Amino acid sequence: MNLNDETVSKIKRLIVFTVVTVILGVNWRLCLSVVLRALSVVKPFIIGGCLAFVLNIPMKFIESKLSFVKKPGPKRGLGILITLLLWLLIMMFVILMVIPQLGVSLQSLRQSIPGFFNSVSEYITRLIEENPDLLEAFSDLKVDWNSITSAASSWISGSLSVIIPGTVTAIASIASSVTNGVITFIFALYLLIGKEKLLIQGKSLLRAFTSERRYLMTVSVLRLIGEKFSAFVTGQCLEACILGSMFVVTLSVAGMPYAMLIGVLVAVTALIPVFGAFIGCVIGAFLMLMQSPVMAIVFIIIFLVIQQIEGNLIYPHVVGGRVDLPAIWVLVAVTTGGSLFGIIGMIAFIPAFSVLYALLRSYVRLRNAGPRVDDDIEDTEISAAIRDVSERLKLDPEAWKERKDSK
Repeated sequence: MNLNDETVSKIKRLIVFTVVTVILGVNWRLCLSVVLRALSVVKPFIIGGCLAFVLNIPMKFIESKLSFVKKPGPKRGLGILITLLLWLLIMMFVILMVIPQLGVSLQSLRQSIPGFFNSVSEYITRLIEENPDLLEAFSDLKVDWNSITSAASSWISGSLSVIIPGTVTAIASIASSVTNGVITFIFALYLLIGKEKLLIQGKSLLRAFTSERRYLMTVSVLRLIGEKFSAFVTGQCLEACILGSMFVVTLSVAGMPYAMLIGVLVAVTALIPVFGAFIGCVIGAFLMLMQSPVMAIVFIIIFLVIQQIEGNLIYPHVVGGRVDLPAIWVLVAVTTGGSLFGIIGMIAFIPAFSVLYALLRSYVRLRNAGPRVDDDIEDTEISAAIRDVSERLKLDPEAWKERKDSK
């Protein structure tokens, strides 16, 4: 059997792939520990990249309005400065809205605690008066106070031996977190300042090690990923603002307290897709419960009504419409991402599913536009599918035509 160079190359790659797979399978624990260690090292840079991606969305809009600044350097610096000031103002607004209201709530809670304990004391007194046998049963109990004191002393000594090293570990962890936070922020700024240069370098590197077709397809897919994630972030922020405003208006009209506090909390927690607003519901119900149990029940009913309106009308159009993902797949993405990676998974899996959905849809259309297409599909639909995929993946529409003619 004669083997040409291409076949020999494929066999070599298959052998190398098999050997590497076997080695990884046998030493999977070691490989996993190495991967986790590497991720812990590059974690600040990953978070910095995500932060730069999020900040880049408003920065692009702000730079588009700075047409009076002609030089790109000052325009970029001014755009970054305005973006950071904007985020700082939003954070200050949330803090100024939440902290005073939270202080009032804690003060109300502190005032209601004595009444709660008085009610408990009255209940216990009434219970003993109605059941005198309980008092006799407690009086018959013999308590070894020496044993209790000795056990308490031993527990305190053991706790101190654990608390002191734990405190040192906590301080070291806080210092490490602060250091990583500074590195993350600085790295994000570097990415924002030199994003065009980094993009050119990345494209050059990709073009140097891949074929032209793979280069075009990779760039198109990465561009699609950027578009979907940007649309998701803007849609999620817009949806959170709408939901928070609905709570503020509804609770204010209903004459219920803490309208602004609950609205801000719901808006912040609603940044977590689908399930985030329920965190605000729990906090709001607890605050209402301090005022009146009936008020807490009314608040839960209001929340469920608004949540139904938001889940069925607002979210699919604002977020699902922006990322072009059906509602059922939004639910699947949130559930899967939350089960695997928690809150970060919930946030990241919706645009990730949207990208996979768009690529799969384009590939299916491309395959259906090939030689196996059914006879009852009109040629206009075939042409539309080819054009759609050509725009997304930068493929040559004539390739399918030649393939169809050759068949």
